[in-house]
Amino acid sequence: MSEQTAKSDLYSRAEKAAQTIRARTREQARIALVLGSGLGAFADEFEDSVKIPYQQIPGFVTSTAQGHAGSLVIGKVGAVPIIAMQGRVHYYEGYSLEEVTFPIRTFKLLGIKTLILTNASGGVDVELSQGALMVISDHLNFMGVNPLRGPNDERFGPRFPDMSEVYSRELQELVVEESRALGITARRGIYAALAGPSYETPAEIHMLRAFGADAVGMSTVPEAIVARHMSMNVLGISCITNMAAGIGEHPINHEEVMETGQRVRETFTQLLRRVIAKVPN
Repeated sequence: MSEQTAKSDLYSRAEKAAQTIRARTREQARIALVLGSGLGAFADEFEDSVKIPYQQIPGFVTSTAQGHAGSLVIGKVGAVPIIAMQGRVHYYEGYSLEEVTFPIRTFKLLGIKTLILTNASGGVDVELSQGALMVISDHLNFMGVNPLRGPNDERFGPRFPDMSEVYSRELQELVVEESRALGITARRGIYAALAGPSYETPAEIHMLRAFGADAVGMSTVPEAIVARHMSMNVLGISCITNMAAGIGEHPINHEEVMETGQRVRETFTQLLRRVIAKVPN
């Protein structure tokens, strides 16, 4: 396949996926939401919703991770139309980063202007306790690959996109203000992404702390890079579901991640509702 064919193929596949989604809903959403591990239940609360399993959308691949339902949910939060990924796919599942970020490409062609990324992550900063919420101010990409590698299609964005402000400062401020109104603290921090699926070693966490990371996980960064490539406004929120290796006293397991996600779900949902209502059009 030539470079030009590869470029046009990705765009045409995203167009086909967007057409399939448009045929299932009348909503004209401008906000898309990616719900991470243990957080997918929020989409079940959408009003007038339509749920589309990923298998029914051309180009979307199936999520195999525990806690990721694998459905696109379109509906309303209050009066605001919204599209939500009820679970994401990950690089560690064996998918390419093009496959991982394909839904974000599709969202752009659906007219999405703002992307809200959520995740479950490990706390690297000792001041981030289990169950805390962190607004992502910047990231460190330690996944070993960039989702923009390969042919570039100018219809999506430039060959060398600026990453000076991946995560919108305006949206960060909005989350901080709304969390304060709820009586909770959502501090800003830097998110480090690794490929996974093994959790990090204490030595790796020590390195990440030295580099300035506050939280660590296995997602979000590829989606954020692709969204900024397409000039979308990006907001990232991490739920600290466990303390990273060498920070906490106990071994890390996915059950703990899911349990913490369930425990903070109501608070997280309240915050998301307030933020979504005030995201600028």
